[in-house]
Amino acid sequence: MIRINLLPHREEKRKQKHAAFLALLTLCAVAGAAVVLAVAGYNARRIAIQNERNGVIAAEIAVLDKKIAEIATLKQEIEALKARQQAVEDLQGDRNQPVFLMDELVKQTPEGVYLRAFKQDGQRVNMNGYAQSQERVSELLRNLAGRSPWLERPELVEVRSTGLGQGRSAKKVVEFNLFVGIKRPRDKEQAQEKGQERVDKDRAGPGGKPAQAGAGAAAPPS
Repeated sequence: MIRINLLPHREEKRKQKHAAFLALLTLCAVAGAAVVLAVAGYNARRIAIQNERNGVIAAEIAVLDKKIAEIATLKQEIEALKARQQAVEDLQGDRNQPVFLMDELVKQTPEGVYLRAFKQDGQRVNMNGYAQSQERVSELLRNLAGRSPWLERPELVEVRSTGLGQGRSAKKVVEFNLFVGIKRPRDKEQAQEKGQERVDKDRAGPGGKPAQAGAGAAAPPS
């Protein structure tokens, strides 16, 4: 027996497919919203963690900046203390400068030179006097420049011929005026150290090794 379905089955199937599509679409939307919420929550958590780390780093940077400022202040205080200490040492060393100056002038003034006056202003000394000739003045300058451990950088200001005395006893002499520097004890020590370094370098052979005496001598006969 043949059965014929007279109901609108095509419409029913179409409705079923439409309902299934809507259900699948709703399910996809819910799943997508869940994924978006999960990703947003994960990102928000990571951002919060990173912000917390940034806050810790910023706090540490602030602490380090404070320590750096304290170190800079300490460096300034140390430099100021060193400057004060150096000033005190210079004052203590400068007390003996007049003694060194008088001793050096006695040693370095050649015969035929008469020092009339000298005046110290800081580390410079102004001297004037008379000499028998300009050669005597040149000899005085050489002595002050190269032979004195306490005096340095002589500078001739003026030299001129003049007469000393009156009448028949008047003599032709050379009047001079010059400046010379006087070293502090620490300057003298530094100059001695540099001189010793030059001597050690000159004594050293090629490559900075000490030269061996008699290296080229022939071996003694056996």
